[in-house]
Amino acid sequence: MTNKNVIGHIAGADLRTIKIFKTVVSCGGFSAAVSELNISRAAISIAMSDLEQRLSLKLCNRGRSGFSLTDEGEQVYLAVLKLLSSHQEFQQRINTIHSELKGDLAIGITDCLITLPRMYITDSLKALKQQAPEVNINIEMIPANQVIKNLLSGQIQIGVAPVISKNLNLQYVHLYDEESCLYCGHEHPLFNTSDKHISSEQIAEYDMVAPSYPQSSEIRNHLSQFSKSAQASDREGIAFLILTGCYIGYLPTHFAQRWVEKGLLKPLLIERFKFVTPYAAIARKDLAPNLILSCFMDRLHQLIDTPLAQ
Repeated sequence: MTNKNVIGHIAGADLRTIKIFKTVVSCGGFSAAVSELNISRAAISIAMSDLEQRLSLKLCNRGRSGFSLTDEGEQVYLAVLKLLSSHQEFQQRINTIHSELKGDLAIGITDCLITLPRMYITDSLKALKQQAPEVNINIEMIPANQVIKNLLSGQIQIGVAPVISKNLNLQYVHLYDEESCLYCGHEHPLFNTSDKHISSEQIAEYDMVAPSYPQSSEIRNHLSQFSKSAQASDREGIAFLILTGCYIGYLPTHFAQRWVEKGLLKPLLIERFKFVTPYAAIARKDLAPNLILSCFMDRLHQLIDTPLAQ
């Protein structure tokens, strides 16, 4: 006789439980996953226990000492990432079979691009929604290096990130050349000093908040002249510290504009302290033909090719 309760066997109904497990791990615990999953902590606990029973493995430690994966849990988590990636690729292939645009579009975007004057991403998403109302769009705001990793692993289909170096397995569509300038806050000693009375050497003596995310070699060389005494993982974090009045730091001009207009930030020696970062829409070269992704990219190309109104 065949044993129906095969140890470790995963049925189709277990996919939801597997996704719960993945979210708990990525959030770092049950409590942190509650808002992400929009279910109760008790429901998460039951799902995790069910999965452990199904697999006959102890996946995690939970208690007063906090949440942590067991060695078996670490291995299961890696297997889950591969499984969900394969599942998403299966869904993408099914999308190509349908003549109607139905399915999912997963996008990874780096922070603080919403204030760019030409809203390529927003307008392309609008066009996709109008053409395909049943498409489910999922946007993840993630660091630039994570955008590349998620593209290569198949967790997202399209990424929007700065081009630091190019991967041969990816295709790039240039979107923006983002200008960044050096700023100080309204309580900083340089705020009320005219640029005519400030030298590059004086500016370099002040404490700077530096980005901890990857930068091109050109930008790293540009930043090397400053005394860096604080770090931030994204541009919003840099803005927080500049606004204290204790630091100078670089911000994209489109992102800083709101505070400049309110008299809270001021650019310093714009022609001397300025650099440009290219941004691109990025996708894998080896993706199977996908109607949803093609629709989004077609609209993106149309917008890029449209000249600015005079």
